[in-house]
Amino acid sequence: MAEESEFEELVKKLAIAMQTKKWRLVVAESCTGGWISKVCTDLPGSSAWFDRGFISYSYPAKVDMLHVDSSLLEQQGAVSEAVACQMVHGARQQAGVEVAVAVTGIAGPEGGTADKPVGTVWFAWSIAGQTDNSECLVFTGDRESVRRQTVIHALSGLLQRL
Repeated sequence: MAEESEFEELVKKLAIAMQTKKWRLVVAESCTGGWISKVCTDLPGSSAWFDRGFISYSYPAKVDMLHVDSSLLEQQGAVSEAVACQMVHGARQQAGVEVAVAVTGIAGPEGGTADKPVGTVWFAWSIAGQTDNSECLVFTGDRESVRRQTVIHALSGLLQRL
């Protein structure tokens, strides 16, 4: 499957970049349900650079594990720039590592609105010595396709920033 080899290529490049810097990665995932962590840990030896993953699918998980402000969740919803940024900051702080990525989105098939259609995903990256940054994309396709595209973009974004 072409996507599988793309995951492998991205993760191998990420492993080299992380090990060169002797840095560790933490992942905070909502809509991908652990898929980013899975593809990272599919690579033998990933324990040298992959620290942990938080699957924070629910509002309480985001609050408890990543210290996302509950009032922010109520006001803006989980799929927002502010929540993605708090997720990435909370993950990096909890793990005490140099690199973090967070994703929160609406994979579908339901849950979309006019303002946040199915396929809307917020990404946030935090890397030591850099300003945290975020990005929103709207992917097309079914649930699996949206999640797959999210994993690829999260990993590609890490590589670009490293």
